[in-house]
Amino acid sequence: MVDTFLKGCAKGFKVGIENITPAMILGYVLVYILKETGLMDILGTVMSPVMGLFGLPGEAFAVLISAFFAKASGCATAASMYEAGALTLGQASMMLPACILMGTLIGHYARIVLVTDTNKKWHPLLIAVCLLDAAISLVIMRVILAAMGVQ
Repeated sequence: MVDTFLKGCAKGFKVGIENITPAMILGYVLVYILKETGLMDILGTVMSPVMGLFGLPGEAFAVLISAFFAKASGCATAASMYEAGALTLGQASMMLPACILMGTLIGHYARIVLVTDTNKKWHPLLIAVCLLDAAISLVIMRVILAAMGVQ
């Protein structure tokens, strides 16, 4: 039993090192590049109307971009934006379920959808469902936080 447990731990560690960590780093680097090049400001302006529907600033879109690559990367981006004052506590909290629901979309798409040779006509729908789930979670979280008096 101990041997099985240790083998499982080793496999989990390997997955973390080979799959999760590179995706997280990619998400962090992408957000950093957006900030350093000034594209974050442009993206924030462009996405402001869409993110405004959820009561979020346009820059919050960076959280979702980061979450595309790794859930933890999106959550960490939300936390760092809160710490920097770009998001309120309520706004950062709103983003977390969306990160979980749509997070790692690129990795899952490549590892599951493409590998299993899913019918190509369903690919856009498979991606759209994750994005729709994330949007619904933002609305639900906004309602919950408003009911709690958290903004």
